Amino acid sequence: MLIPSITNNLNELIDLLNQLSKKDYSNPCAELSNASIGEHTRHIIEMFQCLENQYDLGIVNYDNRERNVLIQTDMNYAIHHILEIKNNLEKENKNIDLQQMIDGEEIRIQSNYYRELLYNLEHCIHHQALIKVAVLKCENIKVDVNFGVARSTIEYRNQCAQ
Repeated sequence: MLIPSITNNLNELIDLLNQLSKKDYSNPCAELSNASIGEHTRHIIEMFQCLENQYDLGIVNYDNRERNVLIQTDMNYAIHHILEIKNNLEKENKNIDLQQMIDGEEIRIQSNYYRELLYNLEHCIHHQALIKVAVLKCENIKVDVNFGVARSTIEYRNQCAQ
């Protein structure tokens, strides 16, 4: 259920990106504290890439991202990377150590691949919610009502509607 949810979420992001102009994608937005939709998209992509690229090592450090400007300025390049992420999600669950520097001190926390996929899904939804705020000012952009909404919130709303 986790991988289909991630795939669905990434498909929603691709659908939205396909509606944007280059300007909408790469220009700073006041609604995003002068970040761009492209910057938020790059952040989503690079978090998934960290997990994928560091999976074999078994130590994941999300701070060691590439920060590839081309992803945040070229929508087609970003979509290409999203498609690669979707194609590489299926991996065996295994223990992974998370590594991060906090206040100058390195910490390591035990996790596993599936837990980190779930983290990346929730992280993606969070950034999609921010993107949605910026996109609402764009005319002629259709955004799904559930875009950027946590799965638990969607389930809760569905229960309330019954």
